[in-house]
Amino acid sequence: MVEVDFFECNLKDSTFNNCDLKRAIFENTNIEKLDFRSSYNYVINPEIHNVKKAKFSLSGLIGLLAQYALRYIE
Repeated sequence: MVEVDFFECNLKDSTFNNCDLKRAIFENTNIEKLDFRSSYNYVINPEIHNVKKAKFSLSGLIGLLAQYALRYIE
């Protein structure tokens, strides 16, 4: 799913199983209750999307913090 455009999509209650979402576009997208736990490389701005009850893995949280230019270092 690299470079897919989810512009104005309703993805509520969906599941992305093991999806590479590199350069995917989430704009005006409903991602409420979406399950991202096994997906990776996504960047989503939680301030402009409804992420209520969406599911993310711990490593996937980086994609929610990208807009803040924070880095995770082990």
